[in-house]
Amino acid sequence: MFILLGAAIGAFGTLIGVGGGVLLIPILLFIYPDFSPVTITAISLVVVFFNASSGSVAYARMKRTDFISGLQFSITAVPGAILGAIIAGYISRGVFQIVFGTVLILVAGYLFWKPSRRINVGDKLSGSYTRTIVDRQGIKCTYSYNRPLGMALAFFVGIVSGLLGIGGGVIHVPILTQLMSFPVHIATATSHLVVAVSTLAAIITHIVNGTLFQGLSQAIFISIGAIGGAQLGARLSHRVSPEWIVRLLAIALAIVALRLFLQPR
Repeated sequence: MFILLGAAIGAFGTLIGVGGGVLLIPILLFIYPDFSPVTITAISLVVVFFNASSGSVAYARMKRTDFISGLQFSITAVPGAILGAIIAGYISRGVFQIVFGTVLILVAGYLFWKPSRRINVGDKLSGSYTRTIVDRQGIKCTYSYNRPLGMALAFFVGIVSGLLGIGGGVIHVPILTQLMSFPVHIATATSHLVVAVSTLAAIITHIVNGTLFQGLSQAIFISIGAIGGAQLGARLSHRVSPEWIVRLLAIALAIVALRLFLQPR
């Protein structure tokens, strides 16, 4: 059962550029009502890591990943993820869940109704940085974004990743497409790379803190399924229009918000 669950989560997560924790955590909360939130978060991060790593390999073969930008974002996302993982074990998330969930609902509504609208912050602010990516099919994409702003936002994404166990891609992909002017397919692939790096840092933090071991067996079996599902999701990604990838992402955001509202506090 856990392997099939992981496969479904891996396929959908990779298709929209997130780690899959957005779907996994509500399921774990239902299956294991006695598990602490920090344990469930740790389980989710393990699955997210293997899902994102597998998806990153698939996207790299398609030559859709902006490695330079992804590694630059990871420089700030990693300390953010470590900080988030540490905070998860010490504070109540009640007020944060309500505020953050409300913001996600607003963002989800915007993305669903205006999936093609982008704001090219890179052309309007100082620090404009231009990248050109040519994928395996020969499709050339050139885009510009504000690199300091992108790295600052990646730090915030890392905190959310470590704190909520959702990988962070569910927030990072809208940032890349709506604020950084990344093409959708490049954004999903690049986000996967950042998610893989940042969640690994958060997992190590949980291991050091001893908050992972209770759910380690569940994490392993779900991860096995997620690895295979991620490969399928990457292959399906070029068959789905960019607008519908963004709309699927909006639905995922709404699910995250629902999870935040309903999670026991």
